[in-house]
Amino acid sequence: MDIKAIDKEYVASTYARFPLSICAGKGSLVYDENGKEYIDLGTGIAVNSFGVADESWVAAVSEQLSKLQHTSNLYYSEPCATLAKELCTRTGMKKVFFSNSGAEANECAIKVARKYGELTKSAEHTTIITLKDSFHGRTLTTLAATGQDVFHKDFLPLTDGFVYAAANSTEDVERLAADNKCCAVMFEVVQGEGGVLPLKPEFLTWLRDFADKNDLLLIADEVQTGNGRTGELYGYMNFGITPDIVSTAKGLGGGLPIGATMLGDKVKDILQAGMHGSTFGGNPVCCAGALNILSRIDDELLADVKKKSKYIFDELTGAKGVKSVTGLGLMIGIECERPASDIINECMDNGVLVIKAKQKIRLLPALNIDFEQLKKAIKILKEACAK
Repeated sequence: MDIKAIDKEYVASTYARFPLSICAGKGSLVYDENGKEYIDLGTGIAVNSFGVADESWVAAVSEQLSKLQHTSNLYYSEPCATLAKELCTRTGMKKVFFSNSGAEANECAIKVARKYGELTKSAEHTTIITLKDSFHGRTLTTLAATGQDVFHKDFLPLTDGFVYAAANSTEDVERLAADNKCCAVMFEVVQGEGGVLPLKPEFLTWLRDFADKNDLLLIADEVQTGNGRTGELYGYMNFGITPDIVSTAKGLGGGLPIGATMLGDKVKDILQAGMHGSTFGGNPVCCAGALNILSRIDDELLADVKKKSKYIFDELTGAKGVKSVTGLGLMIGIECERPASDIINECMDNGVLVIKAKQKIRLLPALNIDFEQLKKAIKILKEACAK
């Protein structure tokens, strides 16, 4: 079967795919149609938290599949309720709305923030401040929330109600809040699609204080940074702040589609029956997979994520051909002297899969990647950078 030819004829041409068909895998190793082995440092863009075909996750998902694969939200479901309780217990949030993706989780956060503005201020208080170089999704509204013009140009007009502050600029946020009728500020602790750019700790602390003083909600987009990726369960936990709303997806499901919007005290009762919904949100199988993932993101694993992160930073910072290394935990961006695409292709030829963010190499390995596999992959990456 010529997978590439079939894909080219029948799949919408929205992806610039690498010339590689991944057919199987185990842990952090994946295999193409010819049986060639690759060390995967991308994990489906931070989705396969414990790698491919993880036995514990597969068992949890399979057990639920044999019981009930779906029920609508007209009925109660044990995995859905249990997952909501686990998320709230571990974050201090109060309620959860489940959806199918990060974009949907962010849509829900935006809806809640706008309703909060209407109820606490006026119907005109709908504007949300986001940051330049942010990325919040591909729906018309989450594209509008995204602070990058390149994502806006093809689908105008976008949803109104978003203004963009320079990342780490308190002056910009203050100006936009004064000039607009705002209800919230939305941020990612590390701007993944923007180039793996971490926000400054002092800016995040200031944002929390500013939001409190101005009765604005603080929304943390943890779609990519969440679920252990940064060395804490959620990225904001590295900085001692608590948002009012937290959205997440990607690594939560471990490979199945799930989004979650966690609501804090101020907004826990904003959504009432009929105001929002999702056919597949809270799907029992996806929730069973997510429960398995969450149950294994413990202190020991998070300490190991930080250890591996330090190893990567130490190995690559100042290495030949490397201009800078940014990120947090196992979400790392590498600015190189050579074009990123050349390095990606060379790594692929040598059995290592890495991806891009802007013009940087981006690393998003499995949280539990074998240390020897990681060392081998970083050695190959360093050699590619040095040429």
